[in-house]
Amino acid sequence: MAQRLVLLCVLILFLSNQVNSDDLELNYYGFHGLNSSGSTNLTLNGVAEIESNGMLKLTNDTLRVLGHAFYSSPIRFRNSTNGKAVSFSTAFAFSIHPEYPKLGGHGLAFVISPSKELPGSLPSQYLGILNSTVVGNFSNHIFAVEFDTVQDFEFGDINDNHVGIDINSLVSNASTAAGYYEGSNSSKKELNLKSGDVIQAWIRYDADKNQVTVKLSPSSVQPMTSILTFDVDLSPIFQDYMYVGFSSSTGLLASSHYVLGWTFKMNGDAKSLYLDTLPKFPKFKKKHKGVIVGVSIGAAVLMFVLASGLLGFYIVRKIKNRDVIEAWELDIGPHRFPYKDLKKATRHFRDKEVIGFGGFGKVYKGTLPNSDTQVAVKRISHESRQGLQEFVSEIASIGRLRHRNLVQLLGWCRRRGDLLLVYDFMPNGSLDKYLFENPRAILSWEERFKIVKGVASGLLYLHEGWEQTVIHRDIKAGNVLLDAEMNGRLGDFGLAKLYEHGSNPTTTRVVGTLGYLAPELTRTGKPTPSSDVFALGALLLEVVCGRRPIEPKALPEELILVDWVWDKWRAGAILDVVDPRLGGEFDEFEVVVVLKLGLMCSNNVPKARPTMRQVVRYLEGEVALPEAVASPGAYERSKGGVDGSTGGEFEDYVNSYSYPTSSYFEKASTWSCDDGDVDFEAGSSSSPTSVSGKGGASYPR
Repeated sequence: MAQRLVLLCVLILFLSNQVNSDDLELNYYGFHGLNSSGSTNLTLNGVAEIESNGMLKLTNDTLRVLGHAFYSSPIRFRNSTNGKAVSFSTAFAFSIHPEYPKLGGHGLAFVISPSKELPGSLPSQYLGILNSTVVGNFSNHIFAVEFDTVQDFEFGDINDNHVGIDINSLVSNASTAAGYYEGSNSSKKELNLKSGDVIQAWIRYDADKNQVTVKLSPSSVQPMTSILTFDVDLSPIFQDYMYVGFSSSTGLLASSHYVLGWTFKMNGDAKSLYLDTLPKFPKFKKKHKGVIVGVSIGAAVLMFVLASGLLGFYIVRKIKNRDVIEAWELDIGPHRFPYKDLKKATRHFRDKEVIGFGGFGKVYKGTLPNSDTQVAVKRISHESRQGLQEFVSEIASIGRLRHRNLVQLLGWCRRRGDLLLVYDFMPNGSLDKYLFENPRAILSWEERFKIVKGVASGLLYLHEGWEQTVIHRDIKAGNVLLDAEMNGRLGDFGLAKLYEHGSNPTTTRVVGTLGYLAPELTRTGKPTPSSDVFALGALLLEVVCGRRPIEPKALPEELILVDWVWDKWRAGAILDVVDPRLGGEFDEFEVVVVLKLGLMCSNNVPKARPTMRQVVRYLEGEVALPEAVASPGAYERSKGGVDGSTGGEFEDYVNSYSYPTSSYFEKASTWSCDDGDVDFEAGSSSSPTSVSGKGGASYPR
């Protein structure tokens, strides 16, 4: 009898934790009475908490955190008879408060998942749902609707204010700009997810139509028209029992994500929320005054790609478990290393030998067998056979590049799912280790100037000095390596192009790093030599200032490096931006040349940037810089868009500022030059075709 009673209790407990989908209905008009552990019906983890006023706060303004809130019991989402997914609907009110008003801090998502903990999930662009290892796997069994305030190019986001339907991945199956319809015949109205306003969302899955619909509104009334519709059968996505709830995350920029109320119903329509009856939002004090100007919101997004670090781009698919050398590989150069030699050189790819991480994989330090030659071995893996031969052929091309300011590719190896690239070892590491946070050593101004001239020379070779134009696509301090003599050498050139051989040829990927991406890339996705010049502009400024292009820990007016430098330039205090760790030991004229050139290269209008040949001539003192410098944010304020079709960009050139008079600038203006004019093409055929800078001076030899 006692044993039967125990079994009965166990059965009751089991059944109580699994909710019958036929009669489930959840109604949270605020979350009053729930404690920080989620009480008995909500499970919270990460930084998620219930505030005293009854709001569910998924994340706060802490960087790189995530928050989850799930209904504690699993719910049956598939019919036990035929295995078909069951209809459901939900409505919830949310509000997003970014740390910086114009910049998002990622977003939140409504999630249906096999787990309420989402183990191994990452913050930043992963929204606390997945991680880089499992993203896209069919075994995830994840359904989510994201409300994203960051445009992440890795996942193909359409903008920084969108709604997306995600299945097993953060690459949305369908997405649209956030908005709503007031009536059946009205046009779509814009809705700013970052505004801090309370927004209501309705999500419905119709199992008969195999259709997901999403609606948004700033009011309590459910619109008649959906902003997003996606036809899909969720039966193979769902398991029998799933958890339902919310996930959110922050990255290097943060937002506080709130849910004020939530209703959910299986096999029926969830009740709409009356926003006036929900917990009232306290008035937030703005931490930062002013408007952040001159930064592409698309560029702000990609910082999260850098911050997430450790992201593996898969370049060659796993092939048979044998080290097979195919016939076409025998004719490929440069040198093909035996796998066993590289394994021995890196001590079996021991973690202690790792000297760096990149978007494409880990980099190991090694010493080749029977030699004292030190090398750097980059280990890359890929899961697609597509483009393998083209990939290795591209390596052959890159292996023939020869320049003193490029990191030399010595050879390669392909085995199983690994592609190994062998480079010259750079004993002094990457430039970013000497510029930011706690540098390993303070570079003198002479060393910095030599480095930027070397990088510019190497980039000119890639653009014009070889038989093909090579666009680097990821110029940044982390990809500038320093040899034994502290010469700057560009590394990782061509890898972005190599990656495309293994990607979907119908998609356009924007490759690069936040703060270095030219604004036109966010529209076209097509890199050009001019987009490399834009990234070089960011590098020039950070070498002088010792600061990253976007510095989240800085004061609001100093957040965007190019804007800060520009403001100081206009105020006549340009030397205030020089890295204080130099202790005032620098050549003032050289510093002004580099800063001025950095501003010119950072112009949002591609035609306004100099070519790499001009950049090198300016740095070498062969040609004088123009006296006038256009605002780097000319495009932001022009009426004609990126191409300046209405002449707006020309107005900015006319109203541009030159460096105010000072003792050293007066000295510079007395020097002569043969060619002091630089022409900028205006965007309108009706506008003058050039503006000439006057009074420039060549750098004395």
